[in-house]
This record gives sequence, structure tokens and C-alpha cells, in this order.
Amino acid sequence: MQNQENLWARAVGGALVVTLGLWLLHSFLSPLAWAVVLAVATWQPYRWLENRLEKGAAALFTAVMAVLVLAPISYGLLLVGREAQSLSHLLLEAQAHGVAAPDWLPKLPLIGDWATSTWSDYLGDGATVNETLQELHIASLLGYTKALASQVMHRLVAVFVTLLALFFLYRHGDGLARQVRRCGEALFGTVGERYVLHAAVAVRGTVNGLVLVGLGVGLLLGLGYAAAGLQHPAILAVVTGVMAMIPFAAKLVFGAAALVLCAQGSLAAGLGLLGFGLAVVFAADNYIRPTLIGNALRLPFLWTLLGIFGGLENLGLIGLFLGPTVMAIAMSIWRDWADETAQAAAD
Repeated sequence: MQNQENLWARAVGGALVVTLGLWLLHSFLSPLAWAVVLAVATWQPYRWLENRLEKGAAALFTAVMAVLVLAPISYGLLLVGREAQSLSHLLLEAQAHGVAAPDWLPKLPLIGDWATSTWSDYLGDGATVNETLQELHIASLLGYTKALASQVMHRLVAVFVTLLALFFLYRHGDGLARQVRRCGEALFGTVGERYVLHAAVAVRGTVNGLVLVGLGVGLLLGLGYAAAGLQHPAILAVVTGVMAMIPFAAKLVFGAAALVLCAQGSLAAGLGLLGFGLAVVFAADNYIRPTLIGNALRLPFLWTLLGIFGGLENLGLIGLFLGPTVMAIAMSIWRDWADETAQAAAD
């Protein structure tokens, strides 16, 4: 009786401590999850480097990951700063003289005349521009700007926490992996270690299926943007690659680019870009990505897709990687349960 009471006391006390710890860390759970995903996905390249360096492999590999993460962010912030200066100058000019409608606006299919008329009503001369700005409530816009700056700082702190956690995961990954396997065995019995290994394979397969395919789509469509004569094809390629990580989302980018080309009078280039983009995305979303993810996860494409969308909706961007992983583990547990039930019925 005394032993049972001690067991319950330890269980309740442990649950309270874990709950308190999660509450204290709830603001950093997403960065920590990103660190785990990055560590699992890049563990094999890291071990290759570690085997060739006597020490410092964790710091060096974390620095490489920091460059890969921070370089695009820094470049994006630089572009935003430049565009902000141009926008400020344009705003002053608009308040004085208005903003003329671009030449391609009337050429837009179906909505060209309406768009041009609406542009003239709100931005045609200095007086209408000032009225429009007053309706937008500049004070509210300034408040939104401050909130945006606060969010940017919060994201930068999250990136720092992710990289810091990633360094320690690289440095102590072997010991942590053994502890996780033991916890898996304690929770699920002898199959627990298999579930843990399956989760690691699922993360790598999801990263390969989403990130690598997204990069490939971005690269191919970047060549298409350059061939079509669009400005800043590299930036468009990066945006397309990021959007391509979400199934079917890349169509928004190259579809808008094709529409701009058609509005500018380059009908052949616009239609060619649209057809090329549809072909690339069709192959990526229906053949390459399902093969990479499905083979690694042993998961039907429908459940892979639902895991991606469900994770994205409930967990944000990190859900793109955790959603299919959770679905893969759930499917593995289901298969084991079904096999055990069938075997018990046969006996």
C-alpha cells in the first residue's frame, strides 16, 4: 500500500513538474521543435563532418546552418529597407501630384476598365490620395508598423534560440537519442524503439519531400522567370521555392507572374510560363513528392497530404514537417494493433 502511494505521489509530482516546465517554455516550443527537425534532418551530414574533425564539429555545422538561415533573412530585410525608402519617396510624390495608373492596368483581362477607374478615384490626384490616406488612418498604420517591428524582433530571438538549441543537439545528440529510445520502450514496450526510429526516418523523408522538391521547383521556375524576361527572377525563384513546400501553393506565384506578363503584352511569354509552371508543379506534387515522402513514411499519399495540411493549420510552418511525422507514427501503431488483433483472432 505504501509503495503504491509513493508511486502515485511520484507520478503526480512528475506530471506537475513537466506541466510547469512546458508552461515556462511555451513561448519557445516552436523554436525548439525547429531545432529538433533540423538536427534530425541534417544528422547524417553532421556525423560525416564530426568523423573528420577532432573537435568543433557542432559549432562549425551550426554556423553553416546559421548562414543558410540568416542569409536569406538578411537579404530580405535589406530589400525591404530599400523598398521602404522608395515607398516613402513615392508617398510624398503621390500626396503632391497623385499617382498615374500603370500602362498595363487597363490591359488586364475582364477587370482592366474597372481597375483603372478605381485607381483614378482613389489615387488620381493629390487631393484624392490625401483623402485615401485619411480613410486608412495613418495612426493605425503606424501602430501596425510598430507591431510588425516587434514581431520581427520576436522572430529573430526565435531564430537565435533555434540555433542555440541546434548546437547542443549536435553536441549531445547521441546521448539524447538513447534517452528518447528508452522512453519509447517505456511507453510502448519492445516496439517503442522502432517507433522512435520511424519518427526520425519520417522527419528526414518529409524534409526531403518538401524542402528539396521546393528548392527544385524554385530553381526550375527561376529559369522560367529569367527566360520570360521578368525582373528579379532570383527573388521570384526564392518565393516560389518557399511556397512550393506547401502542396499546390506555388501556382499562386507563377500564375501571378504569368498574368503580369500577359498584361504587359507578352502573351506568348505569359502563357509559356504558365504552361511550364503547371508541368513542373504537376510532376512535383503528384509524382516526385509523394514518392519521396510516401516511401520513407510508408504512408498513403492521402494521409501524407492531410498530415501536411493539418500540421500547417494547427502548428504553423513547423507543422509541415511534424504533421506527416505524427501521421506516420499513428499509422505504424495502427498497423501493429491490427496485426496483433488478427493474430489473436487466429489463435
